[in-house]
Amino acid sequence: MTKKLTSRLAVFAGTLLLAFSAFASGGGNTLQAGNDLTDQASLQRGAQLYMNYCSGCHSLKYMRYSRIAEDLGLSEQEVMDNLNFTGAKFGEQVKVSMPHDPASKWFGKMPPDLSLIARVRGSDWIYTYLKSFYLDESRPLGWNNKLFPNASMPNPLWQLQGLQHAEMSEPDAIGERHVEALKVTQPGTQTPVQFDQTARDITNFLEYVGEPAALKRQSMGVWVILFLVALTFLAFLLKQEYWKDVH
Repeated sequence: MTKKLTSRLAVFAGTLLLAFSAFASGGGNTLQAGNDLTDQASLQRGAQLYMNYCSGCHSLKYMRYSRIAEDLGLSEQEVMDNLNFTGAKFGEQVKVSMPHDPASKWFGKMPPDLSLIARVRGSDWIYTYLKSFYLDESRPLGWNNKLFPNASMPNPLWQLQGLQHAEMSEPDAIGERHVEALKVTQPGTQTPVQFDQTARDITNFLEYVGEPAALKRQSMGVWVILFLVALTFLAFLLKQEYWKDVH
């Protein structure tokens, strides 16, 4: 029994080590997004930013325009005028208008759907990814990403953030250089604080898209807790009544 337990612990430890190694090779340290699903204004801004800068390439096939309107406190007219750029109907999913074959030629493959990206990667990863693009002339599209190296994607927010360059390390033992820091060398239309909020709003919206029911679940959570407290109090009173004559 002891040998089996030791063997299982060794396998578990090895799995954790591999997971941490994979995480480190995939970009490692992430920034804290600090997004808040209860901030409806942030979700509305995030929806608008996503549709303006991301939806041209990335669909949200599990999300409908009508659901966005319902959850984010928007009217059908507001959604259709400001968030729908493909001519889709109000009850249809958020799809892209970019043809599959040209997209595969430009980017190497069709850009992925982002409906579940927050559930797969996490909000901190998305926030860090949006802030980690830098110019790299060695890449076909002229951009690279510190968190997700060699991503086949340009920086969609460069006009807002500005042009960012990487400060590289000295060559290591095998002659490779690594990104040590990122620096904006040409400011964009937003200040660093404003761009942080932009990245946070998009992250917030994508977290909502990954699990729309979370908005209602969190709002109902308080009432559920109050109900359980009241039920516990009534059960206590009932117990006192049943046991008052027992000595």
